Amino acid sequence: MTDAVVVGAGLSGSLASVYLARRGFRVRVLERREDPRTPGAREAGRSINLGLSQRGIVALREIGLLDALKPATVPMRGRVVHSPDGTLRFQPYGTEEDQILHSVLRHDLNVALIDEAEKQGVEFHWGHKVTAVDRSNPSVTTASPQGTVEHAAHLVVGADGAFSAVRTQLGRGSRTTLHQEFLEWGYKELLIPVGDDGRPRTELAALHVWPGDDGLIVAHPNVDGSLTATVFLPFEGRDGFAGLDTPARVEEFFARRFPDTPTLIPDVVEQFLAHPPASLVTIRTEPWHVTTEHGRGVVLLGDAAHAVYPFFGQGMNSAFEDCSVLDRCLSAHPDDLPKALAAFERARRPHTDVLAELSKRNFVELRDKLRSPLFLARKKADLVLHRMFPRSWVPLYTLIAHTTVPYGEALARSRRQDRLLGGLTAALTGAALAGLAHRSRGRRGRRQVS
Repeated sequence: MTDAVVVGAGLSGSLASVYLARRGFRVRVLERREDPRTPGAREAGRSINLGLSQRGIVALREIGLLDALKPATVPMRGRVVHSPDGTLRFQPYGTEEDQILHSVLRHDLNVALIDEAEKQGVEFHWGHKVTAVDRSNPSVTTASPQGTVEHAAHLVVGADGAFSAVRTQLGRGSRTTLHQEFLEWGYKELLIPVGDDGRPRTELAALHVWPGDDGLIVAHPNVDGSLTATVFLPFEGRDGFAGLDTPARVEEFFARRFPDTPTLIPDVVEQFLAHPPASLVTIRTEPWHVTTEHGRGVVLLGDAAHAVYPFFGQGMNSAFEDCSVLDRCLSAHPDDLPKALAAFERARRPHTDVLAELSKRNFVELRDKLRSPLFLARKKADLVLHRMFPRSWVPLYTLIAHTTVPYGEALARSRRQDRLLGGLTAALTGAALAGLAHRSRGRRGRRQVS
């Protein structure tokens, strides 16, 4: 039996361990944190709520976990946009019944994946902090409650997040490219609780968005009727995290900028001041893998290879797709691990680079454009054309969230559609102007005759 060591027991690491165990590997997962199933572990973590879309759905279906997870998810059929004047607008995600997202708590999904991995025979080692990675004879050395431990394996998978210890160790003494970019905005999480009557305070079956160029809130529904709201603000400035440092300033800011939130979150001031803001980072690196002449290797996946901003909702989904694609590459090259890892990187890295740019672009869309009549008209045109020509015209968001078309191909197709729509709009505008000019000449001619 082939040994595999997975570093990181988060979402991508746990899912990768399931795939590997199902493929016949003997798998150990090393995690520096405590077991998230222990009492109090849920409250200790901070993370953005998750929207499960088609790429993640496919992966969970492949390992047979999708149906068991459905009771822990809430369908989101579109966005509810909150305006400063208190009005709400619903923007559907698509035209088909299955073109929806599913909101899920990160903790619940993580626990379900760990439980499934253990059913497949995966061993989890908690409290193991990576101190070294050997590329030439793949192994991971950890500091653990039992002391220093070396874990040798045919395959080492670095799935330990944006600030990956495996990636750092892998890059030492080698020609590795690393691009790391922090957004000038950060985030905090707030809970929109159920009402005193036990009912949701607002519509649940949607993603809620409070757009604005000086602040943004995105809220995901939870199965208990509450919503997890993520507040994105600049780090600096009077209306940024640095300036909102007293109860009076926080209260005034939310009342002015997001006037319906004090009603939805009665203790918004206390929640906001309870925790420091967290950062948002994009990571791009290459190579993702190294192999040895003896047919062993180390590979990165998920945030360790390509962390992205959360504004397209694809961080988890792209990581899950990594696991699915890696599994297919291992299946295609069952006796040649170096070929499998090379095929995996070729299949994924160009497209996750595109996703990084799309995620930055969608930040601007959520922040600035959701209130623009021109932008909303374009979105409506996209949906109308998609309804009329469901196979030949597919909006970019639909391609990203509701299909498994590779990200680069989705962007290229969207750009072709943009050019076509731009040309059509120009032609219609020209025809309309020509018609007006013709009618104007006709009226002048009639006046001269009379």
